[in-house]
Amino acid sequence: MSRWRAVVGLVAVVVIGAGVALAALRPWQTASEPEPLALDGDLATHDPALVVGDEGEPWFVYSTGAPGKSRGAPLVHRSDDGGTTWEAAGTAWSTDEDPQWVRDSIDGVEHFWAPELVEHDGTWYLYYSASTFGSNTSAIGLATGSTLDPEDPDYGWTHQGAVWRSQAGDPYNAIDPGVITDADGTPWLFYGSFWEGIHVLPLDWPSGMPAEDADTVQVASRPGVTHNPIEAPYVVERDGWYYLFVSWGKCCSGVSSTYSIHVGRSRDVTGPFVDADGVDMADGGGTLVLGSRDSLIGPGGQSLSEGYLGYHFYDGDNAGAHRLAIQRLGWDDGWPVATTAVP
Repeated sequence: MSRWRAVVGLVAVVVIGAGVALAALRPWQTASEPEPLALDGDLATHDPALVVGDEGEPWFVYSTGAPGKSRGAPLVHRSDDGGTTWEAAGTAWSTDEDPQWVRDSIDGVEHFWAPELVEHDGTWYLYYSASTFGSNTSAIGLATGSTLDPEDPDYGWTHQGAVWRSQAGDPYNAIDPGVITDADGTPWLFYGSFWEGIHVLPLDWPSGMPAEDADTVQVASRPGVTHNPIEAPYVVERDGWYYLFVSWGKCCSGVSSTYSIHVGRSRDVTGPFVDADGVDMADGGGTLVLGSRDSLIGPGGQSLSEGYLGYHFYDGDNAGAHRLAIQRLGWDDGWPVATTAVP
């Protein structure tokens, strides 16, 4: 399948205690800034890919598309006031630009899930998932472009085709892309949902496609848990550690959703990733970062940008509608810290 609040809704906060440092602060940010951002506007997003803009520049969120809208192309939201007020900015591409390779190879795709945005050498890479619910006849696709801003005259995405596929009988599900470039400049694609969990494989720049003879390796799973509910991988590097964030549980079920965000870390981009108790994520490990609390239900589908954690949740005060949430991530003794509170 894997970047806050309604005005009358919920607040997601980072508790800054003794010894907790804020990560990746920009020069114009200070630790005394209010936590978190109180969001307003159009917040209807699912599986957000958050990109924090430079000072004075817009922020963007690309998210899971809506069936019937541009044939399900990823949705685009924009903020011009530092991530506080959000407005719908259309879809990543129009109906006429729909990727035909998906229609030719996967039946029943109504919308594209869980996009990922990566910039390399002046080009944006938009990865997205093509599948149907409960199936692993799936693919991760790629489109490239020069800007995220639909108002830019140069805006537009060029479809590059399928990056990685799965089909019935495969032990993995090729959805929920998350891409990181390691210290040596090699990009890696993390992906997966249910089946045998989260996998990783090497890519190449500038194609953004799998490296020659690329093989896929499992890095996280929940053995013994029915259907192995783990998905939405996202990896960031900090102080020589690679942190693998994942969502546990069930999404997409309104107030019945059970998503929560968990993490492990490794010195190597391909793992093993272990949690704060030393348990390998391939053996079910994963330290809780953010779970449900009061009306903030099922947080997950996470991404990170410039020290901010973006995710969706299901609003218990609004009939379980999916909503965007963003908060600055704290760090304590090498581990990410995010807690929730409701006023």
